[in-house]
Amino acid sequence: MSSDLVETLPLPQRLALSYAPQRTKSATLALLALDTRLAGIIRNGGEPVIAQMKLAWWRERLEQAPSDWPIGEPLLALLRGCGIEAARLVPLVDGWEMLLSETLGRPELSTFARGRALGWAAVNDASGRGQPDAPVEKAGREWALLDLAMHLDSEAEAAMAREAAAASGGPRPRLPKEVRSLAVLHSLSLRAHRLGSGELLDGAGAMATALRAGLLGM
Repeated sequence: MSSDLVETLPLPQRLALSYAPQRTKSATLALLALDTRLAGIIRNGGEPVIAQMKLAWWRERLEQAPSDWPIGEPLLALLRGCGIEAARLVPLVDGWEMLLSETLGRPELSTFARGRALGWAAVNDASGRGQPDAPVEKAGREWALLDLAMHLDSEAEAAMAREAAAASGGPRPRLPKEVRSLAVLHSLSLRAHRLGSGELLDGAGAMATALRAGLLGM
């Protein structure tokens, strides 16, 4: 597992990664590193057309056979051997691209959340153990939206993202061991939302939440 890629992750993601079981640790790192890379493309600003070109590069690579990928990109090297079918991560790129829209409404939020959730479903399936994807996708959508709400400048858009997360309804899912990293991020985002905190890791309470989620899956 590439320590350089681990260092690119935000601290909450690094903490979450530590709870991934060995059988899906490389897949988890690959997803988190790609998600972080795509987020950086969007959040670094600049001309939207430049961001779209960078996103298109990643979309094209993920749609290619891994044997055709260029050599020298550590993230592609990790994706090549982590067990995830790369094409399943194309919706993740599509989701991040939604944030380049002139207006951010419910359709864009839905596509964004779905893309990140499907990435976690791909991690779940990478182990080949046949765990159901439905609870993974539900938790993935909720985390995606609550995480996004914490990074949006517009309070109206942030409120819309939080409302979309709450609209999924139903009981809180218990997640399989394959995606315990998602369980950690999901639980931390729910806690931050409940407390009105702008940080996922804001003290001992957050660490206790992460520990419980990492051990129990919720």
